[in-house]
Amino acid sequence: MPLTPLDIHNKEFTRGIRGYDQDEVNEFLDQIIKDYELVIREKKDLKRQVDELQQKLGHFSNIEETLNKSILIAQQTAEEVKGNATKESKLIIREAEKNADRIINEALEKSRRIEIEVEELKKQGKVFRTRLKMLVEAQLELVENGDWDQLLHLPNGTEDPDEEGM
Repeated sequence: MPLTPLDIHNKEFTRGIRGYDQDEVNEFLDQIIKDYELVIREKKDLKRQVDELQQKLGHFSNIEETLNKSILIAQQTAEEVKGNATKESKLIIREAEKNADRIINEALEKSRRIEIEVEELKKQGKVFRTRLKMLVEAQLELVENGDWDQLLHLPNGTEDPDEEGM
């Protein structure tokens, strides 16, 4: 068990022949008591500081643990968000590809219909041209027909007044 300042104060030494000077010993013991009391007070202060620091350390350890858990949760959440974003982007890409295929197919179908319409219009144009040509040829044949000459010569032997100016 450690000495206390009171133990030092109450310590009695036996006296021998030609022993130490009692006043000098008492002064020295008083100085030891003061120093020892100071050491004890410093020890108490240091113990109190250690206790406070341990409490703070415990608090900071709790904060560290909470932060570590938060970081772990944040990492897991980030991974989940990243995974969800990847899935969503793949779905969007698939949907876009489907829409692109649909648009391309519709465009190809429309192109085929337009191509068929163009071919039909070409055929109709050829038919129209052939009919027009036949009509013009028939009209030309009528104009070149000798019946016009008979019409132009009037029965009294006079010619058509419109033809004279020509």
